[in-house]
Amino acid sequence: MEDETSFRIRGLAPEPFQPLFALTNAELAERGVKRMRVDACPGFPCRVSLEDAPIGETVLLLHWEHLETISPYRASGPIFVRENAHTPAEFVDAVPEQLRRRLLSVRAYDGDEMMRAAEVLQGDALETQIRNYFADPAIRYLHMHNARPGCFACRIDRA
Repeated sequence: MEDETSFRIRGLAPEPFQPLFALTNAELAERGVKRMRVDACPGFPCRVSLEDAPIGETVLLLHWEHLETISPYRASGPIFVRENAHTPAEFVDAVPEQLRRRLLSVRAYDGDEMMRAAEVLQGDALETQIRNYFADPAIRYLHMHNARPGCFACRIDRA
């Protein structure tokens, strides 16, 4: 019998972001995007690789619609993307270090795109909370946000 609380964490697909790195800073500014050089680690969490960008690397800070839905919970916000992130991360029944080291807001959604539950917790408690939420068959997926800056971190689905 399959574990109904098994989960998959995936980074965003890099394709929408890669062409942006070829633009000038002025062209990026016209799109509301800012190019930045990483000067602290951790501090620039990439949404593709689900890793903190290393010092010296180039990232883009941009607006991203992370919950494209017809519901009151439709949402968007800022994210970082590393220039060298070409493959989306994937973790099955494991939590990336980038999430383990942060204070997180976990939001659980049902099949009608309505938030059913939410919790703020330290990242090292995330795996237990994911499994607790997925023990409820009404929960379809989770969204993670960094609690302090509030940025979208990733989506978590049942594996």
